[in-house]
Amino acid sequence: MQLAQTTDVLLLLAAIPLATLGGGAFLQGVVGLSASLGVPRLLVATTLAAFATSSPELTVSSLAAWAGRPGIGLGDALGSNVVNLGLVLGSALLFGPLAVDAREIRRDWLLALAVPVATLLLGLDGRLSRADGVLLLGAFATWAGWLTRLALRHKRQARADGAEAPAPLATSVALSRLLAGLASLLLAGRLFVLGASGIATALGVHAYVIGATLVSAGTSLPEWVTVLLARRRGHDDVGVGTLIGSNLFNGLAVVGLAAVIRPIRAPLQELGVAVGFGMLTLLLVLPRGGLLSRGRGLALLLAYAGFIALTAGAAL
Repeated sequence: MQLAQTTDVLLLLAAIPLATLGGGAFLQGVVGLSASLGVPRLLVATTLAAFATSSPELTVSSLAAWAGRPGIGLGDALGSNVVNLGLVLGSALLFGPLAVDAREIRRDWLLALAVPVATLLLGLDGRLSRADGVLLLGAFATWAGWLTRLALRHKRQARADGAEAPAPLATSVALSRLLAGLASLLLAGRLFVLGASGIATALGVHAYVIGATLVSAGTSLPEWVTVLLARRRGHDDVGVGTLIGSNLFNGLAVVGLAAVIRPIRAPLQELGVAVGFGMLTLLLVLPRGGLLSRGRGLALLLAYAGFIALTAGAAL
C-alpha cells in the first residue's frame, strides 16, 4: 500500500512540470498562429490564451470521465476556478497592484458570474446529467461564436483604418510548439488521473475533493505562469483576461464535456462550496478605480484558504 501511494504521488509530481511546460508551449503556438488576425490583446487573452491554459483541465476531466471518475473532473474544473482567482491572482497581487480596465472585462466577468449559478441550479438534483452537459456546451459554443464575431469585426475595422497587422510567428514553428504542448498536456492529464484516483482510493477521500484541491492546483499551473509572465512584461490586462476566460472555459466546456461523457454525481454540499467561493473570488476581482490592490490580493488568498478548508470538511 505504501509503495502504491508513493507511486501515485510521484505521478502527480511528474505531471506538474509537464502541465506547465506543455501549457506554455501550447499557448505560444496558438498565439503565434493567430498573430496575423490583429485582434485586441485582451480578446486574445480571454479566448485563445484562456483556452490554451485550460487545456490541462479539459484533458484531466475528459480522461477522468472516460475512466469512470467524473467527480475528479468536476472538482478539478470548479476548483481550478477558485485557484485561478484566489491563489494565482491573489499571489500575483502581492507583488504590487494590477491596473485593470473594468469596462473591458465587464462583459466576460458578468458571464463568468452567471455560469456557477447555472451550474448550481442544474445540480440541485444531486447530479449533472448528459442533458445538463449539452446545455453547458451549447452556452460555450454561443459564447465562442460571439467572440469570433467580435474578432472578425475588429479585423475588418482595422483593415478599413489601414492598421498594419503584427508579424506572425513562422507557421512551422508555431505549429510544432502547439503540437508539442498538446502532447505534454495529454500526458500530464493522464498522469493526474492515475495519481489522483490512486490517492483518493488509498485515503478513502471522495474523488471530488481530490479534484477540487490537489488536481486543480496542479492544472492551474499554466495560468500561474501566464499571469506572472504578463506581470513581468507589463501586460496586466492579459493576465486578468486569461484568468476570467479560463474560468468560463472550465465552467462551460470542461464541466459540460465531462457530463456528456458520463453523468456526474454532484452532492449539493460539495457543489455549493465550490460555486460559492467561485462567485466570491469573482466579486473580489472587479476593480475599483481601475486598480486591484495588494489588499484585494490578500482577501483572495484568504478566500482560497477558506475554500480548501470547507471543501475538505464537506467530505468528512
